[in-house]
Amino acid sequence: METKKRALGRGLEQLFNNENLDVDTIERTIYETATNEEIVELNIDDLRANPYQPRKVFDENALKELSDSIKEHGVFQPIIVKKSIKGYEIIAGERRVRASKLAGLDKVPAIIRSFTDEQMMEIALLENLQRENLSAIEEANAYKLMIEKLGITQEELALKVGKSRSHITNLLGLLRLPKDIQDMVNDSKLTMGHARVLSKFNDENQMREMADKIVNEKFSVREIESLTDSNEFERTVKMQKRKQPEVKEFKYVEDLLSEKLDAKVKVRDKKIEISFISVADLNRILEIIDVKE
Repeated sequence: METKKRALGRGLEQLFNNENLDVDTIERTIYETATNEEIVELNIDDLRANPYQPRKVFDENALKELSDSIKEHGVFQPIIVKKSIKGYEIIAGERRVRASKLAGLDKVPAIIRSFTDEQMMEIALLENLQRENLSAIEEANAYKLMIEKLGITQEELALKVGKSRSHITNLLGLLRLPKDIQDMVNDSKLTMGHARVLSKFNDENQMREMADKIVNEKFSVREIESLTDSNEFERTVKMQKRKQPEVKEFKYVEDLLSEKLDAKVKVRDKKIEISFISVADLNRILEIIDVKE
């Protein structure tokens, strides 16, 4: 254990044991405990992406801006890497590496540390969640991988990444979407709100038909939500103007529950009614309110 702690840097083991991880704290701890001798120059060609990196698409404009800054000022902060069988795997700083390569650099400053696969996974996800916006699908896939590899519950994952349990559950639900619709989310053709509504359908043909309508006819999230009042989606749906909602005593409760459950909620006659449109949607709601089947 002492060898492992020295390899990681003082205090890192304790950080990884905390419920809520913060990538800035992890990196700062590594930088503060690294000696000048431990900051080395590595060949860019010897560096490999973190295999658990959730980001699949990098913003070219943002990389160009970072590249221009590196050309003028150099790489301000060393990247963090792990020695692998061939070369090094990037733990934190893949954008800096890509931008440095774009700037024409052959080497970048780095600090070498030993990490477990689980720790590499956590840092890769956290760096993207806390510093850049992942697409909803990239985020969902990262959560799925962490749950499977770390053997943790959605509740435990929510604590680790500082998100709500319902956020985790709703994002994981997006992975029920067919691959072509997931690609539409990654390409920003569909918003996360659109995708969440589509993920509630059981039939993939209905999902695709509705996705096409969203793209071609510019349906809003509210408009497609109105179609989920029925368990069946008809091909020729006439959009009707929504009636002005009546003022209700418990509307604030309906709004709060609707937001948390991502479902239609009615409070009337001393009852709370929660609507669902499919078995998958019902299971999603049960997961959020922690009801075991």
